[in-house]
Amino acid sequence: MFSLYSTLQPQVTVQLSHLINAFHSLKSSIGSTPGRVQQRDHASEQDVQITETIWNLRELGLTDLGVGQLDELVTNLLPCIVQQGALSAPNPAKSLWRTSHSSTGSFFHNKHGFSGGRICGASSIFCRQSSSPLQTLDADMQFRPLWQQSRSFKTLKSRTRRLQVEPEGFTPSFMKSFLTRDKGQEVETLDKLLKTKNIPTGQHDAFKTGFAEGFIKAQALSQRTQEALRRTRLILLVLLLVGLYGLSKTPFMSGMDSAVDPVQVKNVTFEHVKGVEEAKNELQEVVEFLRNPQKFTVLGGKLPKGVLLVGPPGTGKTLLARAVAGEADVPFYYASGSEFDEMFVGVGASRIRNLFREAKNNAPCVIFIDELDSVGGKRIESPMHPYSRQTINQLLAEMDGFKPNEGVIIIGATNFPEALDSALIRPGRFDMQVNVPRPDVKGRTEILKWYLRKIKVDTAVEPGIIARGTVGFTGAELENLVNQAALKAAVDGKDMVTIKELEFAKDKILMGPERKSAVIDEKNKQITAYHESGHAIVAYYTKDAMPINKATIMPRGGTLGHVSMLPENDRWSETRSQLLAQMDVSMGGRVAEELTFGAEFITTGASSDFEGATKIAKMMVTRFGMSEKLGVMTYSDQTKQSPETQAAIEKEIRILLRDSYERAKALLKSHTKEHKNLAEALLRYETLDAKDIQMVLEGKTLETR
Repeated sequence: MFSLYSTLQPQVTVQLSHLINAFHSLKSSIGSTPGRVQQRDHASEQDVQITETIWNLRELGLTDLGVGQLDELVTNLLPCIVQQGALSAPNPAKSLWRTSHSSTGSFFHNKHGFSGGRICGASSIFCRQSSSPLQTLDADMQFRPLWQQSRSFKTLKSRTRRLQVEPEGFTPSFMKSFLTRDKGQEVETLDKLLKTKNIPTGQHDAFKTGFAEGFIKAQALSQRTQEALRRTRLILLVLLLVGLYGLSKTPFMSGMDSAVDPVQVKNVTFEHVKGVEEAKNELQEVVEFLRNPQKFTVLGGKLPKGVLLVGPPGTGKTLLARAVAGEADVPFYYASGSEFDEMFVGVGASRIRNLFREAKNNAPCVIFIDELDSVGGKRIESPMHPYSRQTINQLLAEMDGFKPNEGVIIIGATNFPEALDSALIRPGRFDMQVNVPRPDVKGRTEILKWYLRKIKVDTAVEPGIIARGTVGFTGAELENLVNQAALKAAVDGKDMVTIKELEFAKDKILMGPERKSAVIDEKNKQITAYHESGHAIVAYYTKDAMPINKATIMPRGGTLGHVSMLPENDRWSETRSQLLAQMDVSMGGRVAEELTFGAEFITTGASSDFEGATKIAKMMVTRFGMSEKLGVMTYSDQTKQSPETQAAIEKEIRILLRDSYERAKALLKSHTKEHKNLAEALLRYETLDAKDIQMVLEGKTLETR
């Protein structure tokens, strides 16, 4: 579409093609001067021309325009028509319009800016290849040159002038709101509101009063809302500051921990450590060095920098380290190996540096690192943990680097010394290794006496008897035993702990808690009673078997009954006859079932017994050299042996187990009466101790319980 804007009313919009066709019919009416229509001399030709013009205007919908208005329309449409030979357009008057060129007919015009038009024909390079409609009209009108607008559009220079040019009646509705968006809404006064709401005159005062009260309440509510908002912002700010402070204390933000504080352990000495006399003797020289270092430096000697305590869990390694610091009355720095292991790079090494820095400032002192294998494990090259070696490298440098750490004793504790890095246990670092084993019967007796003094216990309790029945218990397990006995006595409402509660606690630790809720029929109870009495009979009448401590058919853990043995002393080694006696006792249960109920009614209760007996027989053949046929030779890995050797080993194991089974069967056949009496006593009392078993086997009657 092509729009013609003019100060004349009305505004007319027609298609450009129709307008050009109309101009073809008006070419004879155009004058020789720019902007004017030339009239012909002959009246007849003029009438014909006017008639043709009116017919074309009627076709275009422009019948309201006269010849004069048409003349002005042509002048406004072609403002730059000049006479022949004119090279420049007349100087137009100052206008509200401006020309905005979007593009031209060729790339050269776009690049070099011939935006004001160009004389067509001046150069064939700059002219269009095909004539535009206006150029065709120009050729027909026989006026050259013609200045024309090249693909441009006109816009107003300001919105104010646009409002002046475009009348209110011709502005589209969607443009009115856009043009008047800067106008602020008119403020409605209270008097105008009274008129708008049609409020009666007598109610004006009441309306104004209510309006004022509502305004005051709204203002107060707004003030309270602002105060609440300020308080909320203050609380959020405080929480943000607290969160930032907490982040600054984390290893990720700070990079290192705060100073390590030592622990004073004056109340812990070697008197509190029981059952590890050899370890205490070895650590005594460390205490002497901390007390009087000049005693060693005068002679030119120096004490080892590190002491490594090796032993199973619960044997008192931590207590020994605390006792060393307590005996020497020096600061004690405690750290666990897992504390140095972090996901952030360099944190573990930083903590090692802080620990040794504080220790050197407070020398002489003791640094105790528990679970050393977690920080001092063997160094490996792992793509998953490329910085895992920084912590142990820092520990190695601190223990034996260029910077001396005189007066600082490092004590490490571990359950897996084979997992430690070889550079950590070489001379100059942890070069003194102290073994902390499980206590023997003497050590267990001392530990039990120590813990029994802390509770109310019956004077008839003999710690030595409990110690004999707790083979392999550590100090921590013995402490737990005494505590469990005290809890049992409190539940039963007793004033003191007796041997009964101690035995109950020992059985609970060894075999698990009693299953009183288990419902067992009489047939299974009878089979269990004869099974357990068969173990007891073989153990009682076999020469090298361990003494019996207790027999019970009370279900505990995963077993329906149990016979516990009580060695007189700790066995550091066992003879062949003792091993064969243990096998015979294990076979006694299955043999008793077969002799009493028949081979068709044997049960699966002897599976664990056979497992223990088979293990003993296999070790006798393959490790202890106790087979006459295979001789004194060990077979650590049977899979690497020849098929003949494997067959010979299996044959020897079967012979040992078969002979043990036959010996147990012969013994039970010779003591059938005692076997029956013991089984009936178990069915009646459920649990029999060593004295009760002896009385039954001797034919005596038990006291009613």
